[in-house]
Amino acid sequence: MSSARRVLLKLSGEAFCEQAGGFGIDPGRVAEVAREISRAREDGAQISVVVGGGNFFRGNVLAARGLDPATADYMGMLATVMNGLALRDALENCGMTTRVMSAITMRQVSEPYIRLRAVRHLEKGRIVVFVAGTGNPFFTTDTTAALRAIEVGAEVVLKASKVDGVYSADPNLDDSARLLASASYMRVISEDLKVMDMTAITLCREHKLPIVVFDMTKPGNVYRALMGERLGTEVS
Repeated sequence: MSSARRVLLKLSGEAFCEQAGGFGIDPGRVAEVAREISRAREDGAQISVVVGGGNFFRGNVLAARGLDPATADYMGMLATVMNGLALRDALENCGMTTRVMSAITMRQVSEPYIRLRAVRHLEKGRIVVFVAGTGNPFFTTDTTAALRAIEVGAEVVLKASKVDGVYSADPNLDDSARLLASASYMRVISEDLKVMDMTAITLCREHKLPIVVFDMTKPGNVYRALMGERLGTEVS
């Protein structure tokens, strides 16, 4: 395996919107993210990406409104494919060779996810975008990020966020809440600090895979995180 830094970046669907909570895809915003990823790839990082789909569908919201929960989750998985294709297009426009790998077979638009093939793409310097979650309902894209990172041998999961890290409490509700430079897996679990879902945290804990939560809204932060600069909060 190459000695290059291998990382997995977790992007929410909102990362592709012009505004937080927005709907659909803003090509300009996707291009901004792609430029930072491309710059990190040019500087030697081996990069894989897991994308969410909340800018189109959120399975839990649809299920709460009466849709069958499994069906709602499958719809959410398809939303991640649209985001993955948009990101691939933006990365290719930056000159990056990119592969979209889907947990649900869609041969016309993506490769099927095969672990060893994904590792080979990374070794060859290609950016790999994982879509369609795990391919199973009832698992989030956070869990997908943890699972894929472990499978491809990533050093860290980088969770791009709208806030500058993990706080000791909800800063919107508790004036004494403070930003944490680091936190243990057990603290995150016991205090329910909302870093990622519990399945993802447990996977990372079992495999000693650190998680870094950082603010992606600040220009340059995606690049800095991908290159290993200390940002936000590290859970380890």
